[in-house]
Amino acid sequence: MSNSITFTATGDSLITRRLPSGDVSMDNIKSIIQLGDVRFTNLETTVQSTESFPSAVSGGTWSSASPEMFCDLLGYGFNLVAWANNHTLDFSYGGLRSTEQLLNKYGIVHAGAGNNLASASEPRYLETNNNRVALIATTSNFDRTWIAGEQRRDMIGRPGINPMRLNTIYTINATHMKQLKEIAENCKINSAYQILTNKGYMKEHPDCWFPFGEYIFQEGDSESTIIKIDPRDENRIVNSIREAKRQSDYVVLSIHTHQPNSDDLEEPADFIVNFARKCIDEGAHAIICHGPHIVRGIEIYKNRPIFYSLGNFIFQNESITSQPSDFYDKFGLGHEHNIADVFDKKEEIGLNGLSRDYKVWQSLIPYWKMENGELRELALYPIDLGFEKPRYKRGWPELTSNMEVLHNVAQLSRKFGVEIEIMDGVGKIHW
Repeated sequence: MSNSITFTATGDSLITRRLPSGDVSMDNIKSIIQLGDVRFTNLETTVQSTESFPSAVSGGTWSSASPEMFCDLLGYGFNLVAWANNHTLDFSYGGLRSTEQLLNKYGIVHAGAGNNLASASEPRYLETNNNRVALIATTSNFDRTWIAGEQRRDMIGRPGINPMRLNTIYTINATHMKQLKEIAENCKINSAYQILTNKGYMKEHPDCWFPFGEYIFQEGDSESTIIKIDPRDENRIVNSIREAKRQSDYVVLSIHTHQPNSDDLEEPADFIVNFARKCIDEGAHAIICHGPHIVRGIEIYKNRPIFYSLGNFIFQNESITSQPSDFYDKFGLGHEHNIADVFDKKEEIGLNGLSRDYKVWQSLIPYWKMENGELRELALYPIDLGFEKPRYKRGWPELTSNMEVLHNVAQLSRKFGVEIEIMDGVGKIHW
């Protein structure tokens, strides 16, 4: 018996305001999203019915939306939501708890954050007509205080996100290592480390590593940067996949990750490529990445899709109504200034990179069909978020006849052996 299923997915929904009533473009987008039995998005905001205090750090802006926003997401048709990302705790634990309560109230299946590490990392299940679908969600971008803590028999856990911590080692040649050690000695950058290790407050690094402040270097013939996922997190995520594949027909893994490959933001980092493939080897049926606010390439690995970034779906970081004083302080503004002053200042001093990059405002919605665990069909629908509009109007998705984003993702996907044919305004995947 065939267990066929259809999916649609989007990238980041950084939503901060209500959808205009009677919006025709919503109906067009809705008709695409509802092609899927499974309809996924990444919720990149906190949702509050009462005001929680802001965290000392945020994902950029402190992102927040009213509970009624869920009516708009449900109106589009979404039934599966990831919310492990760098905005999950913009409003601390109160914002996290409020968001979780409202997700439950509106009956939305969600994964990636919770009251403790077990809750944040566990698979959550969506029941469709013919299949049970598991979602696991994680993020590699967060403040370390946002990491969910595990429970013990004698201590409750800590609310937070399901983390993907990264260990980075920089390899440099012998000449550069000698220079680095001289700099460290002269400026005393490792003084705290030396005191803590000498007094027995922390373990020393292996002899082959040289710490330089918070960074770790090693000597080698060729210079490079090596990023590896913390084994604790890699094993936990893989174990969640192993559990989910025995408890469901299909397993989806959501990864919120900004990290690029070297200095090219459109290329996924090697650790993500390797980990995504490993997760499919372990039983995942689709990997959905998001985070850099632009589209990255698509890979079909063992007849299962890996979307290295779906970019933005809703992006409204410039139509927020209020921010904490920390946000104003960054731009030298005081209590006499308002939110419009902040965004004017950002434009004036050239710190509005997301606003002026047109690729941030182009994206796509994939639709795909799977049968007996393997991909049968995959199509891409281009959308536009209004780059040319005033900042207070842009951010809502519309179907577009501009094929630039499809040409771009086609180019980015060729390195993964994927060809995209553009026919009648839709990208058709060949692999």
